[in-house]
Amino acid sequence: MHWDTVYKNLDYLLIGAYPQGPLGGLAMTVILAVGGIFGAFWLGLGCGLMRISKRRRLRWPAMFFIEIIRGTPLLMVVFWFYFLAPVVFGHTLPEAESALIALIVFTSAYIAEIVRAGVEALPKGQMEAARGSGLSHVQAMIFIILPQALFNMIPSFVNQFVSLTKDTSLAFIIGVNELTKAATQVNNRTLTAPTEIFITIALLYFVICYCLTEFSRYLERRINRYQARGR
Repeated sequence: MHWDTVYKNLDYLLIGAYPQGPLGGLAMTVILAVGGIFGAFWLGLGCGLMRISKRRRLRWPAMFFIEIIRGTPLLMVVFWFYFLAPVVFGHTLPEAESALIALIVFTSAYIAEIVRAGVEALPKGQMEAARGSGLSHVQAMIFIILPQALFNMIPSFVNQFVSLTKDTSLAFIIGVNELTKAATQVNNRTLTAPTEIFITIALLYFVICYCLTEFSRYLERRINRYQARGR
C-alpha cells in the first residue's frame, strides 16, 4: 500500500493549489455544496409554492420548469449553463459559477416537489381554520402551514442535499478543481496509489454527507423539544 502518497498530497486534496493558485479540492466541494443547498432551498421553496397556487399564471410556469428540469440529466444542465452562457449573457461564466448555478437549478426542481408534497399532506382544515381566524392566504401559509410542513420535509430535504453534495463531483467535467478532479490530478501525477487516493476521496465524501445527516437529526431534536415545551 502507498498511503504515504496520499499523505504527501493531502494538502492539495483539501484546498487545491491555494494560496499560490485557485482554491480547490475538498474546500471547493464544500463551497459548491453549501452554495447549492442555500440557493436550491429558496428557489425550490418559491417554485413549490407557485406549483400549488390556484393562479394559473403562477402554477403553469412552475410546472413547466419543474418537469423540464426533472426530466433532464444533471450533466446536461451543467453543459447548458457552461456552453450557453456566452450566448445568453454575452460572456463566459467561470467554471465554478456555471457548476453552482446548474446545481441550484437542478436541485430546486426536486425541492419544489418536496415542498408541494409536504404542504398538500397537511389536512385542509389547517388552512380553513387559519383563514377563519382572519388571516389572509399568504399569512396562513407563512405562519401556519409552512412551519408544520417544513418540519415534516426535513428528512426529504436532507436526502436531496446529500445527493447534491455527491453531485458536485460532476463539476469535474467542465474543469472545476473540486475533490474528484484534485484526486484525479494527484493520481495522474503519481501513478502509484490510485486505490488509496480514491478510498480517501470516498471517505471525505462520506464525512461531509454524514455531518449533514447528523445536523438534520440535531435540528429535528431541537424542534421536537421546542414543540414539547409549547404543549
